[in-house]
Parts: sequence; structure tokens; C-alpha cells
Amino acid sequence: MGAAKKPLEVKEAFRLAQKPHQNHAKLVVALRSAYNQLEDKADFHEKFIHFLKYAMIIYKREPAVEQLINFVAKFVTSFYQLEEGESSEERDDNLLLNYVFNFLLESHNANSHAVRFRTCQLVNKLLGSMPENAQIDDDLFDKINEAMMIRLKDKFSNVRIQAVLALSRLQDPKDENCPVVNIYNTLLENDSNSEVRRAVLSCIAPSARTLPKIVGRTMDVKEAVRKLAYEVLAEKVHVRALSIAQRVKLLQRGLNDRSDAVKEVMKKKLLQAWLQFTEGDVLELLHRLDVENCPEVAILVLNAVFSLIPLNDNVQNCKNLDSRKVIPLEDLTAENVLYWRCLCEHLKSKAEEGEDLLEQILPETAVYADYLLSYIQSMPVLSEEQKEDFTCFENLMTKEFIGQQLIHIIGCMDTTEEGGRKHLLLVLQKILILPATSTALVPLLVERLLSIIKDDDRRIQIVAEIISEVREPIVSVEQPLEASEIRKRQVKLAEIKVKLFEAKTALEECISLQDFSTASILKEKITELEHIKANLIQEAEEPEIKEMRVEKNDPETLLKCLLMCCELLKMISLSKGIGPTINELIESLILPGIADVHPAVRNMAVLCLGCCGLQSKEFARKHLALLLQVLQVDNIKIKLSALKAVFDQLMLFGIEPFKARPDNESQSEEEKSGNENCEEESKTTEKEEETATIQSFLQLLSSFLDSEFSELRTEAAEGIAKLMFSGRLNSAKLLSRLVLLWYNPVTEEDTQLRHCLGVFFPLFAYANRSNQECFEEAYLPTLRTLLNAPAASPLAEVDTSNVSELLVDLTRPSGLNPRVKKSIDYQDFTVHDSLALKICNEILTDPTAPDVRIYAKALSMLELSSSSTENLLILLDEILEEVKDKLCQRAIEKIKVNLTKGGNASKSHSEQTKETGLTEGTQETGTTLPANTLKNEENTKDALHTPVNEAKSKATSKLKSTRNKTGRGQRKAAVTKSVSRRKTSASAESGSESDDEIPESVPVPSSRPSRRAKTLALEKTRMNLSSLLRREADE
Repeated sequence: MGAAKKPLEVKEAFRLAQKPHQNHAKLVVALRSAYNQLEDKADFHEKFIHFLKYAMIIYKREPAVEQLINFVAKFVTSFYQLEEGESSEERDDNLLLNYVFNFLLESHNANSHAVRFRTCQLVNKLLGSMPENAQIDDDLFDKINEAMMIRLKDKFSNVRIQAVLALSRLQDPKDENCPVVNIYNTLLENDSNSEVRRAVLSCIAPSARTLPKIVGRTMDVKEAVRKLAYEVLAEKVHVRALSIAQRVKLLQRGLNDRSDAVKEVMKKKLLQAWLQFTEGDVLELLHRLDVENCPEVAILVLNAVFSLIPLNDNVQNCKNLDSRKVIPLEDLTAENVLYWRCLCEHLKSKAEEGEDLLEQILPETAVYADYLLSYIQSMPVLSEEQKEDFTCFENLMTKEFIGQQLIHIIGCMDTTEEGGRKHLLLVLQKILILPATSTALVPLLVERLLSIIKDDDRRIQIVAEIISEVREPIVSVEQPLEASEIRKRQVKLAEIKVKLFEAKTALEECISLQDFSTASILKEKITELEHIKANLIQEAEEPEIKEMRVEKNDPETLLKCLLMCCELLKMISLSKGIGPTINELIESLILPGIADVHPAVRNMAVLCLGCCGLQSKEFARKHLALLLQVLQVDNIKIKLSALKAVFDQLMLFGIEPFKARPDNESQSEEEKSGNENCEEESKTTEKEEETATIQSFLQLLSSFLDSEFSELRTEAAEGIAKLMFSGRLNSAKLLSRLVLLWYNPVTEEDTQLRHCLGVFFPLFAYANRSNQECFEEAYLPTLRTLLNAPAASPLAEVDTSNVSELLVDLTRPSGLNPRVKKSIDYQDFTVHDSLALKICNEILTDPTAPDVRIYAKALSMLELSSSSTENLLILLDEILEEVKDKLCQRAIEKIKVNLTKGGNASKSHSEQTKETGLTEGTQETGTTLPANTLKNEENTKDALHTPVNEAKSKATSKLKSTRNKTGRGQRKAAVTKSVSRRKTSASAESGSESDDEIPESVPVPSSRPSRRAKTLALEKTRMNLSSLLRREADE
């Protein structure tokens, strides 16, 4: 026999376990066999831990280390599994398992993050490798729980991840006070690392407490977390565990997510899981959603379902249609009619392939028109008592929803066939005229009607006729008889009675004389007279009924007419203008509606008035005062409509048309005959009045930014942002207010407002340089407002440093649109250069203020060009002298070092540029530079090469006038730099004296304008366009 096989050593086992293709199961059996042969287990334990330590000090996820960790977990837990199969009497304490756990629990507080990471990983692997029914001692459970809870607060995210995984088997979802569940909920919402949140999502057990947190992660900023949240909901949560509101929100977020990967998970996992719960019945799934109140979500769901199924199968699944290819009226429900509509639209979008299949589920146009008419006629008309009954009202709302979906299906019809199209138009007009037609159906009906008619004149004519029929229907009216007519009838009736009496008397005589032939004639005469008498009596009792048109002014009729008018104005072209027919509608319907007592009628009248204003600039100017009056006195909903109308008109026409005053036209013509002085005075007065009008107009619109109603705030902010983005408005003051509104804690719940401004700021800032200059002007006013906010103000809670960082980032020259960059490359003096001078001057106004740190930090974030280095170095030296705060001093010194490095690197280049610039400037213009300019050049150059104190003594007096000035003087200095490459104090002073004067030191050549001239022209043009708003900002 051969020699006995040598037992496997721990060291050898650890070496083999690291190999990628090693069979760990065989290795575990071999090492366990060696372990069982040992009498002294303690020595094995020590060796095992000794070799394990080598792996625990490696933080990187090396494959060899991961293999070894997996082997250790399998080996240690194999003893527990072995003992599970033994009887309880023979089971011994698992010494190795306890020994490893004790070692790990002692090591979790190690200074090395690698050790802490491997400790938590091993605890996770050990607990995960134990069987599902495994049990551990209470003391060990508490120790593991306590240690891992501490590691959940570790500063390294990988350690926290492993701690989260380790605690997954220690949570108790049934325990309301389970500490693991509580910490999981906290980490899900507050941990800054997305991988930690993903780990918690994968481990947390769904329960009544944790479900809202899991649903909340579908709004996480990271795509991977959102994706996993939907996967967890699909795999672990039954659809019945979610409320209807939660189901709708999940579907809305998932199917509208910006990530295609999240949308795919939503379609292929969560949606399919919910369909499995309903056994594949899509209508049943729709029934579990709020189809009537959230049809857009149901449409998204149906489109997602249709996209995963072949078109033929979709058509075959539509089983509710009868032989006429329509759903019977008695079988119509909100779910099946929406399914029918979405399927038709889905097939319509598939071009030729879908068109062929569409014929299988849609009838002919004429048949469908009659079907729609029969449904509308079957809709109930509620009395006042029934409207108070919630059941009747709910039933009516369902009927209206079904009617809306049936009207939508008209869009899928083939209206090219003339007969069917004419019949459909007649039916739609008939439905609109019906008194029973609900106002909820009117906009859709008019939209479908006008979409079939392409000519604007015919559209206006048809809608006007329908409005006339609805407003003045033909009504049967009792016509009272005149007194003479009544008298004639009475006389005639008396004559008949007399004749009747005579005939009866004669009949009796004939009978007594037995003259039967005469008697028969008299009898016929009596019968005829009786018939005439009965007719006369009936005519006297029944009043005469006459058909005539009666004007209706009830709220429902007015609202229906205004709805039709509004849809018409939306559909016709803006170039159509206001013709006689529309003008008649304005006079008879819209303007009286604004004064109506019912809010719904007034609101629709305001919307119609706003649409009319878009058709004519003159009409908009004439009725602007009416809209502004509505803005001030009416309720919030009508104010909102008026505000939208005003902003729409400003977007289309700008602010210029609203300056003109027609009253002054005749005056101006008369004044032309007067002397010139009077004419100039009148023009000045007129201009001042226009300015005051526009300022008060803008002040009224901007006042809604402070409204207590969030809807008005949002609409005002969105409107002002649109005007600024389109170039209709340019105001640093309003821009500052928008920034403050975005940061204001009061608007925290206004999701739409914050989303709108969050998109607007970067798009507006990076569009062109002038927009960045607007942000630059808003920088200091915005920060001053925040720093001076009283403690009771919500603005006191805003992080001023964060606001400063945002404004600095928005004014980055590197962030500009690349096309804009190319067009302004010659402008060396950037927005950040100007902002740096402003910040330095602001620091020097009060060097001891606490906000100096914010300004110093902002300075360190600026992207400065070489053209501003000299002035900034002088100002920074002065700041270092004045400011005593150590943090600020260090920040300023770093900025100086960076500026000096940049200056030294381009020193030779700048000197060459200066010399060639001066030479070329004199040669090009044919003149000599003034002596004071050259002198200032030499003084500045000398000052830059002298020590700091000397530079300060030479430059301080020159920069005094610059320190308290705003960007207007500094921007002018940026323009004059093309004359002198080094910006001097003289040029700064001359630039700050006037915004409209052009320096005359270098005249503009007559042959070809220089770059400086182009720059000045652009700058002057921009300033002229925004002079009005600059005055508002200065105030």
C-alpha cells in the first residue's frame, strides 16, 4: 500500500484558493478533513486568522483576494451546515465560526479602511453563506448588529456598502422599531453615495414602513438607483400593496424618465409584472389605475404595451367590437373606449402597415358620425337636484370622459372621401348646436371640426353660425290675441250658437210634422254646426304659438359660445387679423363676458380677449389696460389667464407697441408748426411719460413674483424668463429677483417654478456675452440683498456662498456657446475680469465685513485673462493691506501667485504685443498717441516692477475713483484697452465719466473700421436698446 495522504495545510489551502479555476468545494472538504484530524484546534485557528490577515489588508478588489474571501466564507460556514445534519445531543459548539466572528468584530474599528472593508465583507459573506433557517447566539447577534451599525457611518462608501449587505439578514420587517430597518430608511434618503443607496435597495425588505422609501428612490438623481428601484418593485412588491396614487406616479415617472434604460426596465419588468397579476388583461390593469383623472398615464401604459406586441396581435386582442366595428353603446366603459382610441392612434402612427389594420377596427366615417351622435344624444341632462347627488354627477363625468375619447377617435378617421366628410361636418355642427351637449365636449368638437376645414374664412363663418344658433335658438312662444280678434271670435261663436238653436227648433217641428227628408238635412246641418262650435271653443282655449329667435344669456350658454370662440381663435392663422365677423363676436360676446358675474364665463372671456390681441397689435395695445385691470381686481384663476395673455402679447409684439399713445398723435402734428424749443420740450415730456408708463407696467408684472399664490409666482417668473431669453427684456434687477426667487425657501414646493428657472439660467447665460454681463450686473445686488436680509426673512436661510458660486459659474467665459466665442475672440477683457474688479472694490469698501470671505472665494473661482492682471495685482495688494482675516489673506495670496505665474509665462508675448500694438496704432491712424497715454504706460510698467509698497503708493491715488464705481465705468475701460494695451488710471477715469462718449485719442479710420470701433458700436447699440431697463435697475 502507498503512503498515507498528507493532510492539507492552511497555507497551501489559501494559496490554492486564490487560483481562478480552483474547485472550492473540493478544497473545503480537504481542509475540513485536515481540521477534523487535529486534536489541538487552537493552533489551526491561529494559523487560519494569521493567513487571513494578509488578504484583509488589501483594499483593491483583486480577483485572487475575492476568491480567497469566498473560500474562507464557504469553509467556515461548512461546519455549521455539517452540524445542522447531526442530532442535537452530538452537536458541539462551532469553535471556528465563533472564533472568526470574534476576530472580525475586534477588527472592525481598525484604522486601515482596507481592514474595515474586508471585515464587513467577511461578515456579509459568512451570514450570506449560512442556511435560511440558521440561528446564532443572541450575544453574537447583538455584537454583529452593533458593529455593523457603527460601520454604516464609515466615511468610506465601500465599507458602508458591505455593512449594509451584512445587516440584510439581521433586519426584521415585522418589528416596527427594528434598528436595521430604521437605518436603512435613513440611508436610502440621506446617503450621498449612489452605490450605498443601491445596496440598501437590494437588501431592504418591503413593508408598510419601507415601501414609501423604495417608491421615493424612483426619483433618485442617479439612473442606476432609479433602475434598481423599479426592479425591486417589480420583483418584491405586489400591485395591490400600492395605492392607486402610487401606481399612477410610478408609471408616470418611469415611462417619462429621461433615461432610456429606466424606461426599458419600466416596460419590460414592472409593467409586465403587473400584467401577470391581472393574468395579462390590459383592461383589468387600466381598471386598477385612475383612467378618468389621469388619462395621459393610461395612454403611456397602453403605448408601452402595444410597442411590445406585434400589430396583428394588438388588433386581435380588441374583442369588444360588434359587426359594425364599434363598441355597443351599452357596453362602453372608460377603460375599453380609451383602449380603442389608443389602439387606433397606435395603428395610425405606423403608416401603411397600420392603415390596413385600422380598417378592421374602425367603421366608415358616416357610420361613425351617426354612432357618435347617438351617444351624445343619450347623455343625461342633470337637474339642479341631480347635480347635488354625487352618484349622478360621477356618472355624468364618466359619460363625458367616454364622449371625449370617442371624439378623439375622429382624428384617426379617413376624411378624404367627400361624402363621409360632409356628413361628419354636418353631424359635428348638429352636436354643437344641441342644448344637451356638455361644455366639456365643446373644445374637442370644435377642434375636430376646424381640423377638417382648412380655409380660415370658412372656419370663421361656420363657428359664427353655430354660435348664433346656440345663442339665439328658435323657440316656440305663445302669442297673445288682440281684443278685437277675441271679440270677433266671440261674435262668430254666438252666431253659430243661434244658428244651432234655430236648426234644432226646425228639426223638432219637422219631426212633429213627420217631414223626415227635411229632418235628415237639418240633422246634417246641426252636426256641421256642432263641429264648427267645438273648433271655435278649442281655438279660444289654445293660445297661438309662434316660432321666433330668443337670445339666451344663461352662464352655460355663454360659456359654450366662448369656448367655441376661443378654439376658433387658436386655430386660425395669426396673420388673419380681426375681420368684421370676429369684431362682431368681440362686441357682442367677449367684452360683455368680461363683466359677467360668473367666474367661469369671465375667465373664458379673458382668454378670448388675449387670443384676439395676438391677431392685431393695435387691438392688443387698445385693450391692454383692460387686461391689467383684470390682473388687479379679479380672482386668482382669472388673474392667471390675464397674466398669460399679457406675456403672450409681449412675446409676440415686444414692449414697443405699448409705449405709443394715440392721444399724442394729433398734438405732435400741431406742435410741428410751433417753434423748435417747444417741439423738443414736448418730445422730452412724451419720452418721459412713455418711460414712466413702461416702468409702471414692468413693476406691475414683476410684483407677481412676490405673490402669495404659487401659481401666479410661477407664471410671472416663467413669463419674465421667456421675455429675457427671447431678447424682449434685459434687466439685471429682474434677473436678480429671479435668482433670489429660485433660492427662496418659500418656493421649495413649487416644482414647476424651480425647474423652469433651473433650465433658464444656464441657457440664458451661455447664449451670448451680453447675457453674462447682465448676470455680472446682478451679482453684487443679489449678494447684498442676501447679506442684508433680516433674520425673520426666509432669505436669511439661503446659503450666500452657493449663490455666489452659481453666478460665477454662469458668467464663465469658457461656458459660452462656441459660435459666440469665435465672434468675440478679439474682446480680451472678459466678463470675469470686470466682475473681479467689482468684487475687489466691494471688498475694499468694508474690509472687516464677514462677507469678505465669500467674495475672496468667488475671486479664486474666476477665469481671469491676462489683460486684467496689472489692475488686479494692484487691487489685491491693497486688499492684503486692509483685510485682516487669515483665510481671506491666504486665498488672495494664492490668486496673486496664479496671476503672477500667468503673467510671467506670457511676459515676452505681452511686451511684443504692446510694442506692435502701439506702432500699428500710430501707423494705421496716421496720428501720434497723446503724451499722457505714453506716460501712463511707463508709469504703469514701472509700478508693476516695483515692490508692493511702492506700487501701492503710486497706484492707490489713481484707483480711488475706480473703487466705488460699478461695471459701467469698468466696461468702458475694457473698450479703451485697444488704444493702450495696459489699462491706466486715466483711461479708467475717462471711461467712467460718460457711457455714451467715445474716446477721441485714436480716431476711427475712414477706410475700414478697426476692431475697437466695432466693439464700441456693438456696446453702444446694446446699451441704447436697454437704457430704459438700466434706469430701472439703478433705481
